[in-house]
Amino acid sequence: MATADAPPAPPPTRKHISVAGTFASSAFAACWAETCTIPIDTAKVRLQLQGKAVQGDVSAPLKYRGMFGTMSTIAREEGVRALWNGIVPGLHRQCLFGGLRIGLYDPVKSLYVGKDFQGDVPLHKKIAAALTTGALGITVASPTDLVKVRLQAEGKLPPGVPRRYTGALNAYSTIVKQEGVKALWTGLGPNVARNAIINAAELASYDQVKQTLLKLPGFSDNIVTHLLSGLGAGFIAVCVGSPVDVVKSRMMGNSSAYTGTIDCFVKTLKNDGPAAFYKGFVPNFGRLGSWNVIMFLTLEQVKKLFTKEVPA
Repeated sequence: MATADAPPAPPPTRKHISVAGTFASSAFAACWAETCTIPIDTAKVRLQLQGKAVQGDVSAPLKYRGMFGTMSTIAREEGVRALWNGIVPGLHRQCLFGGLRIGLYDPVKSLYVGKDFQGDVPLHKKIAAALTTGALGITVASPTDLVKVRLQAEGKLPPGVPRRYTGALNAYSTIVKQEGVKALWTGLGPNVARNAIINAAELASYDQVKQTLLKLPGFSDNIVTHLLSGLGAGFIAVCVGSPVDVVKSRMMGNSSAYTGTIDCFVKTLKNDGPAAFYKGFVPNFGRLGSWNVIMFLTLEQVKKLFTKEVPA
């Protein structure tokens, strides 16, 4: 009895996402994480700026103590909305920086290993790619970082004393008028160092932890793996990047107090001691840890919307 010929096997396919799709996914995920965690970031900035090098008064009592204490003080004295000071430039920053540093990571990583590379990408290539995209991204987005820190740094003012800035757009224009266009890139050196290092710690460690977990029994490419990888990325990032983060915040918060990056580092070390470089460590980890978890979980889901099957 004759049998019908078997249908031809479908051609092999692979999942593909465009650079534009990766950029859009990254920008959205970064903006969502920023919105959720900026109160912790505001507390971190206030704690980092609180110090003798900035106050100039060795007898001044500490106003802020601990992450939750700082958030409580800000909410009580300035209102809950003050915890979201800087959210507008923060979103500007994440659209530019988040989209560029994350969106370009895979293309740059592929460039560094070569188009014909097979197997797991070496860790040092991942770090190199993340350092590159972090430096490029923050060079473009540094003005948004400056405005965000300036808005977050301004606390409750005495009656009759006007605020320096009425909002994000006013801050951009006021800085340009009073300090010049170049001032928008104040603190660019430590900002590039901080964000290139943290980007490498975040993206390379997330990539590496996820790759390692997927090789273990019981793990698959799911939310649990993404959660653990994001926590690992956040912890490594804050351990590595906290000293340059403190210098960046102090320079951006009060640029007239320092002549440059080295001067800020020396004054902070001399007046506040080595521990000052880890001021705000708990809120910094609380922020970066939760930020990375939210961002990577969101990114992994949003990327699915832009991913399509293409011929292998």
